[in-house]
Amino acid sequence: MKLYKTSTGIIAEENGSCYRLPETNWDTLINRDDLFSFLQSSLSSLQPSGDEKWLLQQQVAAPIGTQEVWAAGVTYLKSKTARMEESKESGGATFYDKVYDAERPELFFKSTAPRVVGTNQRVRIRKDSTWNVPEPELTLVITSSSKIVGYSIGNDMSSRSIEGENPLYLPQAKMYDGSAAIGPCILVTKEPISPLTEIAMLIERNGKNVFEGSTTIDRMKRKHTELVEFLFRESSYPVGCYLMTGTCVVPGNDFTLLSGDAVKISIEGIGILVNTVE
Repeated sequence: MKLYKTSTGIIAEENGSCYRLPETNWDTLINRDDLFSFLQSSLSSLQPSGDEKWLLQQQVAAPIGTQEVWAAGVTYLKSKTARMEESKESGGATFYDKVYDAERPELFFKSTAPRVVGTNQRVRIRKDSTWNVPEPELTLVITSSSKIVGYSIGNDMSSRSIEGENPLYLPQAKMYDGSAAIGPCILVTKEPISPLTEIAMLIERNGKNVFEGSTTIDRMKRKHTELVEFLFRESSYPVGCYLMTGTCVVPGNDFTLLSGDAVKISIEGIGILVNTVE
């Protein structure tokens, strides 16, 4: 089952049928520990508003209310290698090597909700960065009681030249206007998402593919529940939060995003998040 936040309300899609929900408060809805069973019960008393073609006509927004967005780093071996490469000259490579095997994961604040963009909206690259990449990430939707109730697609835009200069510059490399995209929907499941789920990314420039890569989430070193447990240590999230879980699809060191590039990230069962670089 999928949840969409649109300009005219919240829409649930199941088996090709779309239902306009009576609930109007995204924060209250998404913060239910019983979200899956609640939605199933709600849909049983509703008539479909349309099908998937009807859904395409709706103006879809980023599926977020007022939740904070956090991110995990160095959760895949490829990510560790890439970040060690970018920080080699600054002497910071050892930090990424150590955190990959450490008990405590790397977790950092990524974005406030107003800075998040949705599908078919523009992401940004910093003017003071010379090396910029998108990072496709499975994003967890977590309630205030730390329960994972859904999944979405995230794009953790990163200024690698800034972070590579000094690891202490990570907040500037990761947190700025248009640096986080989430969408197109929230996949709400009864059971945890399959570890064999594929994440893929395609980058187009002037109508041509300039990068393409994919992986499966079972390549992740850490469990989703492990990341959530650390995130909720000594921190509370009254309306829940979102957690980007790290990337394993990393363009080569000779690649940087340019204005006008189209970034298309897909995750099996969720859909495709499409963003153009401003």
